[in-house]
Amino acid sequence: MLFKQQALLRQKLLVLGSLAIGSVLYLVARVGTLDRLQPTCPIEGRFTDPDQIPLRTLQFKRGLLRKLCKGNASREQTHRQSLVQQLPRAIIIGVRKGGTRALLEMLNLHPAVVKASQEIHFFDDDENYARGIEWYRGEMPFSFPHQITIEKSPAYFITEEVPERIFKMNSSIKLLVTVREPTTRAVSDYTQVLEGKERKNKTYHKFEKLAINTNTCEVNTKYKAVQTSIYTKHLERWLKYFPVEQFHVVDGDRLITDPLPELQMVERFLNLPARIGQYNLYFNATRGFYCLRFNIVFNKCLAGSKGRIHPEVDPSVVTKLQRFFHPFNQKFYQITGRTFNWP
Repeated sequence: MLFKQQALLRQKLLVLGSLAIGSVLYLVARVGTLDRLQPTCPIEGRFTDPDQIPLRTLQFKRGLLRKLCKGNASREQTHRQSLVQQLPRAIIIGVRKGGTRALLEMLNLHPAVVKASQEIHFFDDDENYARGIEWYRGEMPFSFPHQITIEKSPAYFITEEVPERIFKMNSSIKLLVTVREPTTRAVSDYTQVLEGKERKNKTYHKFEKLAINTNTCEVNTKYKAVQTSIYTKHLERWLKYFPVEQFHVVDGDRLITDPLPELQMVERFLNLPARIGQYNLYFNATRGFYCLRFNIVFNKCLAGSKGRIHPEVDPSVVTKLQRFFHPFNQKFYQITGRTFNWP
């Protein structure tokens, strides 16, 4: 009996030893084979149907794609995956401190939208514009052909040369303009500049001194923050090149308090299927504004610089500015067909 048990034990040990030796030989052969293989981009062959690609996978940007491929993917391999750099079919042209970043990030929730992460400043910067349209295309993120690329540069709205330049690129492009109550926007504009000065330990005039001409006691129309808030003045320049139907005005104030209806209107304007829902937006009481929920594990809030506390402004100056902007606002309502509850 003991002899049989010892024999059985020896057989088991032989089998285990054979398996171990076999595994080692397989691994050696496998490593040798892998060393001979040409590395390929990790996304190669992973998906065949763009409609089945997860939401975040659709958001490959040029830098991220290169990082994933680690230099191994050729241009031909990228083309086989149908990833291309497209010129934007929609541009958020302004307005500065009107909620352009919030709008761009919120639209990025949509699986058919791919955003340019940085402001390109192609059309308002003469040096960039001189580099040509292919340079501009090269600054765009990679996307699938069925997706819409969107970029935002708020300076476009107020720069005289921009409407004609964009028209030459694409006369049918869709243009998004997000606006806030003009006086609030002007104070927000001032606050951002003030913060930049303080970081550099520089002094800066009070808002009242900049916004009001001390000699005439009237609104200082040469102050850039005031000029930018005269929306109709800038819009009329754009209407020389584009019909009003190619513009969609977004309520930047509502984008802070109740963003979903605004985003749904943008979806319809861009002819996108409704994909952004209440699930994707949640109010962060600590930050004081809505944050984004892409999926069950990935949430995102806007940068901490958003929602700066504005300095107190003399109420008489606020009233003077509101009265100044009022006739321009009425004309803006008439042109755009959208009315706001501004003073």
